[in-house]
Amino acid sequence: MLAIVCPGQGSQTPGFLNEWLDVPGVREHLTELSAISERDLIAYGTEADEETIKDTAVAQPLIVAAGLASARALFGNELPSSAILAGHSVGEITASAISGALNEADAMTFVRERANAMAQAAAVTPTGMAAVLGGDAQEVTDRLNELGLTPANANGGGQIVAAGTLEQLAALGENPPAKARVIPLKVAGAFHTAHMAPAVGVLEELSGSLNPATPSRTLLSNFDGEPVADGEANLASLVAQVSRPVRWDLCMETLAAQGVTGLLELSPAGTLVGLARRGLKGVKTLAVKTPQDLDAAREFIAEHGA
Repeated sequence: MLAIVCPGQGSQTPGFLNEWLDVPGVREHLTELSAISERDLIAYGTEADEETIKDTAVAQPLIVAAGLASARALFGNELPSSAILAGHSVGEITASAISGALNEADAMTFVRERANAMAQAAAVTPTGMAAVLGGDAQEVTDRLNELGLTPANANGGGQIVAAGTLEQLAALGENPPAKARVIPLKVAGAFHTAHMAPAVGVLEELSGSLNPATPSRTLLSNFDGEPVADGEANLASLVAQVSRPVRWDLCMETLAAQGVTGLLELSPAGTLVGLARRGLKGVKTLAVKTPQDLDAAREFIAEHGA
């Protein structure tokens, strides 16, 4: 069984779209998505530096557009019938569009407004996120609680992402939990925490103008790792996700329980494959980073997607 997964913020790197523009149809597709997002995603994905694409208002539409473009280049309109889809944080919007729970125009509209609202919320107080690798899970959680930090992403494989003010994160880095490493992430705010509450209202208002549909394939929620019931439930979950923790560990547990044998990560790929190698032992993985990976991806789909 095949899992198709879509990465979240921090997966973008300067120039990662350059080679994709040589794939027939990708430039035109990205141009369409740029118009909806009201950003020149081609320029951001080919010319912009790391600091520019770290900006929440840029990073989120860029990541979703890259996932949609690589999915179309790989699948066309023939998504494997038995595939399970999941996305991490903003990648959940990508997965929703690929599954049909949102059409592409609605997905790009949603991520545009999400990115704007979250960037505005992040500007109120200097905040950020840091990955805590290793250590005892309870000791890590206790240390975060002690500092007033939120375990914003439970990623499995011994990784918890802490989110909060820069002062709180600095204190964590200076005195980390035993046997744990703290690595700052390339994001501009404390996502999936109460700091993002103002963005929830914006997206709740937007939701009434969108057209959610029942996904054509199994689509997992970041909330509890379970399949979403329908398009309306998925959209409500996407809205709430902005200020509540991402439970990627539960998504991986569901993938394992469903008997997934292969996990394929769409562009900008690499992060979720890394988590799967630690948290989904025995499951084969493939990261679609560049067009050179497409042939291998097709073989991978043929092996695991029947």
